[in-house]
Amino acid sequence: MSIKIIVDSTTDIPEYLRNEFIIVPLTIRFGEEEYTDGVNLSRTQFYEKLIESDVLPQTSQVSPATFEEYFRKVTDNGDSAVVLTISSNLSGTYQSATIAAEEFPGKIYVVDTKSAAIGASILAQMALHLRDEGLSVHEIAEKLCEERNNLRVIALLDTLEYLKKGGRISSTVAFAGGLLAIKPVVCIEDGAVKMLGKARGSKQGNNLLVKIIEESGGVDFSRPVLLGYTGLSDVMLRKYIEDSKHLWEECGREPDSTLIGSVVGTHVGPGAVAAAFFKEN
Repeated sequence: MSIKIIVDSTTDIPEYLRNEFIIVPLTIRFGEEEYTDGVNLSRTQFYEKLIESDVLPQTSQVSPATFEEYFRKVTDNGDSAVVLTISSNLSGTYQSATIAAEEFPGKIYVVDTKSAAIGASILAQMALHLRDEGLSVHEIAEKLCEERNNLRVIALLDTLEYLKKGGRISSTVAFAGGLLAIKPVVCIEDGAVKMLGKARGSKQGNNLLVKIIEESGGVDFSRPVLLGYTGLSDVMLRKYIEDSKHLWEECGREPDSTLIGSVVGTHVGPGAVAAAFFKEN
């Protein structure tokens, strides 16, 4: 019997690790057009549509019936699974997974990551490590619930426009921010976007992002670290890595990076850079 790690498609798994997970896709709608996330709509195609569209896309949670199909395939093979979902404050996907898991007592354990995107990704990567260490499915789920409290996701945004479209800030604030070239630094806290600070220009923004990471408890490099970017280019990510290389020297190598997917990308827009890490205890 083996332990499978299941995630939903909002989890930003680096390409070289995707085969280690079972990925359950959400549905994305642009107006009347409906797509299956990661199946007939890639992340690059998502950003192309996001930039071209006048309205924000909507995502639909995974249904209990869909989760049950995936869970049954796992258990029919004699295996068990830990399931990590996007924060329950952002989506009903966690609730759907828990409803489906009731049919498989002792076999399927569901964990609310309380995060999203690259944050959920590093928690999922930790699940792989715990499995390889020989922990049981129940022990893995318990440990992940503890470790999610040490998880941090911090991002530098290029624009306030998409927060305005999503109703997170007023049009007046977004307009003033655009005139002043304000680059907000935000975090994901219990699945919600929270403003941490503002800077003028990307250079100052990078410095503020570095400062906040340093003040948030330090980076535990013994655990997974992941950088991310939104949009069609990783130019801003490359600039951030260069400007903050002293942060990553302790790691001994440049951290993994990936393109951030639909849920966070919808609300922060293109041109953002983000870091997900566990703070030092």
